Amino acid sequence: MSVKKRTTYLVFVDSLIVLFSLYIGYYMLHPTMNIFMSKTLLLSVATIQIAHHFFAWHYGLYRKAWAYASIGELKSIFKAVTLTIAVVAVVQLVVVQNIYIRALVLTWMLHILLIGGSRLSWRLMRDTVNHHNGNATTRTMIVGAGEAGTMVARQLLNNPESGMKPVLFVDDDQTKCGLEIFGIKVSSGVNNIPALVGANNVEKIVIAIPSLPKQEMADLSKLCIETGVKTQTIPRIEDLMTGKISVNDMQDVQIEDLLGRDEVQLDLKAIADKLTNKTILVTGAGGSIGSEICRQVSVFRPKRLILLGHGESSIYTIDMELRQKVSKETEIIPIIADVKDRNRIYDIVSEYKPDVMYHAAAHKHVPLMEANPMEAVKNNIFGTKNVAEAADVFGVPYFVLVSTDKAVNPPNVMGATKRFAEMIVQNLAKKSETKFAAVRFGNVLGSRGSVVPLFKEQIAKGGPITVTDPEMTRYFMTIPEASRLVIQAGTLAAGGEVFVLDMGEPVKIVDLAKNLIKLSGFSEEEIGIEYSGIRPGEKLFEELLNENERQSEHVFPKIFVGKAEPITNTEMNYVLEKLPEMDNVEVKDTLVGLANRKVVLGKNVTTA
Repeated sequence: MSVKKRTTYLVFVDSLIVLFSLYIGYYMLHPTMNIFMSKTLLLSVATIQIAHHFFAWHYGLYRKAWAYASIGELKSIFKAVTLTIAVVAVVQLVVVQNIYIRALVLTWMLHILLIGGSRLSWRLMRDTVNHHNGNATTRTMIVGAGEAGTMVARQLLNNPESGMKPVLFVDDDQTKCGLEIFGIKVSSGVNNIPALVGANNVEKIVIAIPSLPKQEMADLSKLCIETGVKTQTIPRIEDLMTGKISVNDMQDVQIEDLLGRDEVQLDLKAIADKLTNKTILVTGAGGSIGSEICRQVSVFRPKRLILLGHGESSIYTIDMELRQKVSKETEIIPIIADVKDRNRIYDIVSEYKPDVMYHAAAHKHVPLMEANPMEAVKNNIFGTKNVAEAADVFGVPYFVLVSTDKAVNPPNVMGATKRFAEMIVQNLAKKSETKFAAVRFGNVLGSRGSVVPLFKEQIAKGGPITVTDPEMTRYFMTIPEASRLVIQAGTLAAGGEVFVLDMGEPVKIVDLAKNLIKLSGFSEEEIGIEYSGIRPGEKLFEELLNENERQSEHVFPKIFVGKAEPITNTEMNYVLEKLPEMDNVEVKDTLVGLANRKVVLGKNVTTA
């Protein structure tokens, strides 16, 4: 039925209802009165018709989708009818100097009943049809019987095409235990979820408690996936309420959700002061961290955002993404360049004169760099030297090096080169007007080269998952969290700091693998886990600070300053001069000894 036909139909039905309500109200009080000849009644008929259609239009009674009617629609009916009767009463008082109160009360009651009944009958018919619709077959448990949970249940009941049939609520609120909501029983205690899943043949779990703190949500998610049942979470409750998204947009629990890390709260004003209407350059802009830094920076509407990277495909991807999302006030400038090309880097920095530089370009894969140490030296050390010295020469106000926890007590080339890169910016900070800083953090979930994409690929192939050692642990955070904290740390730089991000508790890699298997809907028996042994250069555990790098108090939530001391300029220049002449073994021995402040070219060095 078209909107025009539907509106005409409703206006016609309402006109009949209004006439019927008024005449029956008067007839019930005055059965002997000739109601068709009463001037007062005829005046009231004309008034009530005009007033009803005015208020019905004003409150949207002809525009609402009555098949989805709820309390809000009933309120609109109540307001429209009540104001209509009030107008009739005023007209009666003005014209005939009398108000027929009892007749108007009866008319009001009939009016409410019949208008409401005519509208809600649409909802009743739809619910009846949906009840007999056999599409919803997946037995679904909803964790949380509050506002969000009941909204999810209502949407599932009204949308059988979703394929989910709510069969049980679970909530810790004892006042709801044993009650029924929409005919669905509420059971008590989220700790009883495993038993309830089995007892009710539950095939899917929906966690509908969006206000739950992150750590509690992580614990609840782990409990749910332990059952082996597919688990999902709902979108933000405000999006559900406003209709922006529906329960069809429910999200699978991700491995990031199991970290239980609270969302980073940033000092938006401090960041805006550094980035808004400024020129920002990001090296390694096509990488996992670099591209996310670009996304986060773009929110603050810089004047120019320079995307510098060596790989044209990755730079093209982030360039196209940002052009579709970023305000037209920001000029996006993609640049293909290699940080090892000193002249090219100098030309770029000289031309664009950035206000802030984020140096994320680096080789980060530990075993690959063990096999190719000189490539790590050229990219991580000399590349950093080129970019940092360009910032110094051309007066860039702020420079932030993206570092790693592998720079702490490194037994490998990659970590040692990143520690040397930290020393380069620390030494430059002593004499430069540029405020240099390094930001050190651990693994990021989902980044290229991390274990998560590898594990997902192995699961997709049917397993097994390969884990190097059952005792291996790593610090983890999400890519957006790491990028936000890098940007925040940049606002705190006074010169020469090595900022360390609070990574929470380390996670066993084998536990990560087990959780991914369950999140993928498999059991450990189906996929399997094999131990392959520690690879060259790897450590069983990572550290954020070594014993000599005394931890300071947090300078910002989740950020503190490590007291990492650089080597002297004399030592640094000597090593930089000799590195190109060394073989692979000498490169590793020299850099690892240097990073651990023990040996430089075979000579003992006093620990700083």
